[in-house]
Amino acid sequence: MSASQPPLASVRVIESALLGPGAITTHLADLGAEVIKVEPPRGDYIRQMTWPIIEGNSLMHLHLHRGKRSITLDLKKPEAIDVYKDLVRGADVVVEAMRPGALARLGLGYDDLKELNPAIVFCTISGYGMTGPYRDMPSHGIAYDTWAGLVNPAYDEEGYCYIPEHPSVGIHAGPLFGAFGILAGVVRARQTGEGCVMEIAQSDAAAYMDWYRSETWKAYERPADEVTGNAADDYERRAPGTAGMKEGVRYQMYESADGHVLFMASEQEFWRNFCAGVGRLDLFERWPGSRFADHARHNRELQAELREIFKTRTSAEWIEFSNEHNTPIAPVNTPRTIAEDPQFQDRFPWYGHQSHGADMLPFPVKFIGEELPDPAHAPTVGQHTDEVLTTVLGYDAGRVEELRESGALG
Repeated sequence: MSASQPPLASVRVIESALLGPGAITTHLADLGAEVIKVEPPRGDYIRQMTWPIIEGNSLMHLHLHRGKRSITLDLKKPEAIDVYKDLVRGADVVVEAMRPGALARLGLGYDDLKELNPAIVFCTISGYGMTGPYRDMPSHGIAYDTWAGLVNPAYDEEGYCYIPEHPSVGIHAGPLFGAFGILAGVVRARQTGEGCVMEIAQSDAAAYMDWYRSETWKAYERPADEVTGNAADDYERRAPGTAGMKEGVRYQMYESADGHVLFMASEQEFWRNFCAGVGRLDLFERWPGSRFADHARHNRELQAELREIFKTRTSAEWIEFSNEHNTPIAPVNTPRTIAEDPQFQDRFPWYGHQSHGADMLPFPVKFIGEELPDPAHAPTVGQHTDEVLTTVLGYDAGRVEELRESGALG
């Protein structure tokens, strides 16, 4: 029997988003929430990004914004700001799916909006989050997976480094975790009348999704008599187990002086910034590319130039260059080395093995001004059976014993 209305039919969400992070409200819309996408008059250029393009619109746009309604507002005008505030007065959630602080700069940050609606749940989703040395860096979805150690650099038959086929984890997991956090906030707001502000980094989500590998490498830092391999492998401490953009040039992995970086200057503006930053505007003048999503595919001459350029600096120097010149260059980490990354160290305080049995990554959604409680140690089999039966279901001791004698509890 179908429900009379979708489970989130009573939830209204105001979305301010650009590109993939808008997926955070896709999950909510799919469950019946009313999602109003507030766009600038020129629209979200997600409609022109990546491929395929279906009757003038990208598949990414068609998928991520299904079930939503769009309203255009020029938020540079005070009248538009008033309309946005009116939307918020009757909403449950505001989502800022872009660089953190974009709405605050317009007078529409959480501190502004909670004055209008004390129960509002405000969620910021971004590439690297609101803290850490990478917080202001421009980036694309693949960056969060290279940062998290999910994508290994590959080489073609001519020795050029390229992005191999891989699942896009962070760009999907970030919105999913964000949606969980939003719903938790809404549930509490409806109980207490008090909203909250939270944030989620797509990079955090990518690392969290790969917890098994990174936590395995962390476990292997402990003595061999404490952490071994599986009995089936004679306790050998084996590494944890688990056709891409091979032809790209302006969107590609390159060797640095001491490792690899991911270069993502597929937008013309970013490409020009890069060329100017390295003193090679001749490259931009010769191969300017188109405005959006131009990877300069198959351009071996340009790729050879870039290969030599990227070898002139260390990965850390290229990350600093990215921040200075507003061109997206991302770290390429591995599950084993990611814990050494300064962004990781800022964002992820480990749950220690002393209290949890293993070193673990915390839940990546951050409630601003609050701390989530540490999870308890994983239970043994049936450890909380009696507790659940008595405190959650209200069974008395006699009923619990009847279940035990019947074999229902094993």
